[in-house]
Amino acid sequence: MKPEYIEHVILGGGIAGLGAAHQARRMGTAATIFEARSSAGGLLDNFTIDGFRFDTAVHLSFASEPEVREVFDQTEYLTHNPEALCWDSGHWLKHPAQTNMFPLPSQEKVELIAGLAESPGGGDIANYEDWLILQYGAPIAQRWPLVYTEKYWTVPASELGTDWVGQRMRRADLREVLSGAFKRETPNHYYVKEMRYPAVGGYRAFIEPLIKAADIRYNKRAVAIDPSTRTIRFEDGSQIGYGKLVSSLPLPLLVTLMPDAPEDVALAAASLYATEIDLISVGFNRPGVSPALWFYIYDRDIAAARGYSPDWKSPDNAPPGCSSIQFEIYSSVKNPQRMSAEELKANTVQGLEKMGLATAADIVVLDHRHVTYGNVVFDVGMEDRRDRVRAWVEGRAIHCAGRFGEWGYLWSNQALMSGIAAGRAAFERT
Repeated sequence: MKPEYIEHVILGGGIAGLGAAHQARRMGTAATIFEARSSAGGLLDNFTIDGFRFDTAVHLSFASEPEVREVFDQTEYLTHNPEALCWDSGHWLKHPAQTNMFPLPSQEKVELIAGLAESPGGGDIANYEDWLILQYGAPIAQRWPLVYTEKYWTVPASELGTDWVGQRMRRADLREVLSGAFKRETPNHYYVKEMRYPAVGGYRAFIEPLIKAADIRYNKRAVAIDPSTRTIRFEDGSQIGYGKLVSSLPLPLLVTLMPDAPEDVALAAASLYATEIDLISVGFNRPGVSPALWFYIYDRDIAAARGYSPDWKSPDNAPPGCSSIQFEIYSSVKNPQRMSAEELKANTVQGLEKMGLATAADIVVLDHRHVTYGNVVFDVGMEDRRDRVRAWVEGRAIHCAGRFGEWGYLWSNQALMSGIAAGRAAFERT
């Protein structure tokens, strides 16, 4: 029996796949999305437990692109100042810690600032550790970013490159550091001035218009792709033929589904890896537990790298009189998670008590979920290996889109733009 033929196909119903379908509609054509899960949204999906809504990790929008705002602004939203805190060994510091050292003991501040002032500067930068020490001096780098790198990226900074950094890390300025050591009140140096979040429905509400407009087939996990015959086989045994294809599947996974990948491409793809996330979502029986919209955790005995407050983002995310925090705990093939779900929950409760935020008696929801793909890891030389893989895949007339399809560090607005660009390139009329 001849398989069903669909001219325009998209693999993956996350924001990038939805963006590609959106672009197809804008060009006056149609595309069908095949999604492995029973719901769309990918990392932007959410879940609700006893009236507490949690996103899949932290999400806030600072999109400026007209194409993105055209979609997101269909949803009523709240605005927030991007103000975060840092927990470090009994102290709450404003973020970034190096320019907000006021709460620390005087002698600690002296040693940290002296390290920055005495840093010789210059020299070759072979990896992210070199970059951090050059930027902040060894004492500050060792106190905060080197520790956080291992918690968030799961590997030492010496194993990471630097091309991903961009504006994500605040460069050190001696005057800013000195000012933040003497004054409690300091300017907010975050790289955006406003963050937006849906008033109702969680972050997924921003992409709900795209989901409603799309033709999506759910529970369709691709298990084999043959670009030579332009066919895709799914886990349920069904098969389709296609004319043009956009994939937002993780790039290394995509290569494993293709039978004709040469050995060097397969090896390069196998070397690419991402972090995984264990989410511990906590609902409290009282308001105002979180000290900030989100916060970073430097203590090594607390497994979580950061936490954020869903009810701070929108009161709609928690029942009246209650509040919530979701914690992110990272692992990877380079540093596998060795704690069980129950151990991670217990560690999180101990962390809440250590940080002075809550006790077990305050908790009414304590949930664990595992996210297989969190962030692409930019280990040294990754970009060259990734680019070789992408060039081969795109040479097979497959257009890559999204954080994991492109294998890059893309925020939600950038992932949507990636999908739009892939849709434009793939589905343009010839």
